[in-house]
Amino acid sequence: MRPWPALVALVLGLAAPAAAQQQSSPFTDGERAALHAEIRAYLLEHPELLLEVIQKLEAQQQAEMTESDQALIAANAAAILDDGFSHVAGNPEGGLTVVEFLDYQCGYCRRAHPEIAELVASDGDIRLIVKEMPILGPGSELAARAAVATLIAEGPEAYDALHDRLMRLEGQVDDARLDALLAELGHDPAAIRDGMDDPEVDRRLAETRALAERLAISGTPTFVVGDRMLRGYLPQEAMQSLVAEARGAE
Repeated sequence: MRPWPALVALVLGLAAPAAAQQQSSPFTDGERAALHAEIRAYLLEHPELLLEVIQKLEAQQQAEMTESDQALIAANAAAILDDGFSHVAGNPEGGLTVVEFLDYQCGYCRRAHPEIAELVASDGDIRLIVKEMPILGPGSELAARAAVATLIAEGPEAYDALHDRLMRLEGQVDDARLDALLAELGHDPAAIRDGMDDPEVDRRLAETRALAERLAISGTPTFVVGDRMLRGYLPQEAMQSLVAEARGAE
C-alpha cells in the first residue's frame, strides 16, 4: 500500500477538474478507479488521519481569519477607538481598550454584561467602548435609540444606568417597558422619546452599522481587544486570558 503522503498527493490530483486530468493525468480510468478504492480503504483503516487533516485545516483558516481581522482593525482604528460619540466606560485613560458591539436583546450580550462589568472593575486599566448595534428587530432599535438619546441629553452617568438596566432586562423591549424603565430611572419618557428621533441619533447608529460592515461583523456580541476580534460570547476567564495576551503583545 502506498504511504500516506503519496496518497494525499493522489487525492489532490484526482480532485482536479476532469479536463485537466485528461490533459495531465498518467492514469487510465481503470487505474484511477483502483486508486480511489485504495485511498478509501486506507482512510477507513486510519480514520484518525481525517481528524488530523480537519484540525490542520481549521488552524489554517483561523490563522487566515486572524490576519484578515488585524488588517481590518488597523484600517479602521480611528473609527473603532475614537469615533467621538461612542460611550466610554471603565478607565478613560486605561492602557488597554476593549470595544464591544452589542444588541440589548441579544441573549449572549446579556450573559456577557455582568462578566465584562466585573472584568473592567477588577482590572482598573481597561477603557471600555460601547457600540450600539441593534440587529434583532424593533425592540433592539428602540432600546439603542433610547440609550443614545439618553447619552446625548443626560450624559454618561445616565447612559450607564440605562445601559445596565437594559442589559439586565428579561424578555423583549417594547414601548411600555421602556417608558416604565425610563421613569424608574428618573427620566421624562416623553423627552427621551423626542430625542430618539434626533438626526444625531440616526447618524451615530448609521456610522456604527457602517463600521460593523467594514469589519465584517454580522452578529453580537463582537469584541475588539487590541488587534484581535472576537465574534461571539467568551467566558470571563477566557476573556481575561485574551486581555492578558493583548497586553503582552503591546
